[in-house]
Amino acid sequence: MSTHHISISSILICNAHHQNRQRFPCKAVSKATSAQAVTIRRSANYRPSLWRHEYLLSVENIYAKEVEAVEKAKLLKEEVRMTLVETQGSIEQLERIDALERLGISYHYKHEIHNILKKIHDNRHEIEKESKDLHATALEFFLLRQHGFDVSQDDFDVFKSETGVFSKNLRKNIKGLLSLYEASYFSMQSEFKLKEARTYASERLCEFVAENSKTICGNDDEAYTLEMVKRVLEKPYHWSMKRLEARWYIDVYGRRHDMDPLLLGFAELDFNMVQANHQEELKLMSSWWNSTGLMKQLDFVRDRITEKYFWSTGIFYEPEHSYYRKILTKIFMLITTMDDIYDIYGTLEELENFTDVVEKWDVNYVETLPEYMKMCFLFLYNEINQMGYDVLRDKGLNVIPYLKQVWTDLFKTFLIEAKWYKTGHKPSFEEYMQNSLISSSVPTILLHLFSVLSDHGTHQTLTDVSKNHHSVVRSSATILRLANDLATSTQEMARGDSPKSVQCYMYDTRTSEEEAREQIQIIISDSWDDINSGFNKEHTSALPPGFVAAAANLNRVVQCIYQHGDGHGCPEKAKTVDHIHSVLFNPIPF
Repeated sequence: MSTHHISISSILICNAHHQNRQRFPCKAVSKATSAQAVTIRRSANYRPSLWRHEYLLSVENIYAKEVEAVEKAKLLKEEVRMTLVETQGSIEQLERIDALERLGISYHYKHEIHNILKKIHDNRHEIEKESKDLHATALEFFLLRQHGFDVSQDDFDVFKSETGVFSKNLRKNIKGLLSLYEASYFSMQSEFKLKEARTYASERLCEFVAENSKTICGNDDEAYTLEMVKRVLEKPYHWSMKRLEARWYIDVYGRRHDMDPLLLGFAELDFNMVQANHQEELKLMSSWWNSTGLMKQLDFVRDRITEKYFWSTGIFYEPEHSYYRKILTKIFMLITTMDDIYDIYGTLEELENFTDVVEKWDVNYVETLPEYMKMCFLFLYNEINQMGYDVLRDKGLNVIPYLKQVWTDLFKTFLIEAKWYKTGHKPSFEEYMQNSLISSSVPTILLHLFSVLSDHGTHQTLTDVSKNHHSVVRSSATILRLANDLATSTQEMARGDSPKSVQCYMYDTRTSEEEAREQIQIIISDSWDDINSGFNKEHTSALPPGFVAAAANLNRVVQCIYQHGDGHGCPEKAKTVDHIHSVLFNPIPF
């Protein structure tokens, strides 16, 4: 194995002159040396991949390969554009935009949607609030905030009595209450009126479900409304993975008696065409992962290339974002591999040595590592340097020092957690969360995203993202860590892991597990308030376009994956398999 020294500076000089870059091969190694044979190592007993590489290569979307599909899609796209532009009336425009977004085809009309919403926003104060109904006001609020326009929570005061409570005549306005409930999830810090609106709407919607679940059926508007209410009570649209929601909504929308066949037809065709594109990318990513040979040597690592590509489609699903999906999938697989080494397999001495070598970022030290770690270091070293080179080539921005540092910081927090396990240390909730803001891997993920999204990255913004100084990054890290713990901590504690957030909170406050889980759900909700603040154009001047949206999408993916259990470690038990089939493998039949 080569131990030739290449420093960061020499790599950058070489890259800047477009010379051949040296990559260090990850040679096959034996699974255990004689020293390792006597080392007792843990196992999480992770299931093998549910999608074999050979199967992925055979996948084909027959609907998207029809000869007329591309031309038909172009025609439908333009017809939908014309109907959007020609739609008159604010509520009609808002409802059409809402339908386009829920059907997953709004990305074709970003410019038109922005212009319509801007006009509505600029003229909204000319319309008497008393003339609006609850649904119109809430939908307007929801869409304007979603697209970064500044609107006030006071807009809903007109629907309250003099005592400050919502009017009694709203109790049966299910359509309005549904929109109010959805809008309330765009609350920001200290917007208590929206939190009160959420509670009120939730109580009324739960009553509606309880009273009508057994009596409403069929394809009429009442059945459609009931389906929508059940869905939103399970998880609000703002917190939901958009690609998965589009697949679900296409079916539900098709059962509405007043559905627009033009919108539905284009949504079905576009979904299949995008899915076919995703399938081809997944084949490439599976081939990349297969070519590393890691799973042949590191059989304790979760083999989750399909799941991780699914994650990437949850953050960027649009066809033009292929490069971002590939980068994210690689980052996710790197994190998963390294996490399993620190969390499951490595001895404390090995982990300390590995962390030190990563901090040096120098292949001269690779021979100090055990054989399985040599592969892992060179895998990491090659991939991150390549990503850094791509950014340098395309943007003239040297991000390698920041990428190297964010991985070092991540592994240091992994090491702290490994030491907690080895020593039996029980951290306080504050101590646990302070470490978890980094060990969640969110700063690592978002720094790579920031690097490829930003055209004008500065030392300060790169540092703020990598060090959790920005509220969007901190809040995303909090959501990932806590959502993960809510789903996995019971199983992890059963196998002897150190306490997670749920247990740490219980120890600190002497509360029950149920109370601890309720409080953690509140923390997740409060963290979303910070994310929502980031959508406001006044708060995003230091961040590149799309970064806050990508961070929010990461949170949506996380809450999807961990909503019904450990959808990462045990995807077959947590609906993840069904979700992946819906988004990646099952086309919509025409």
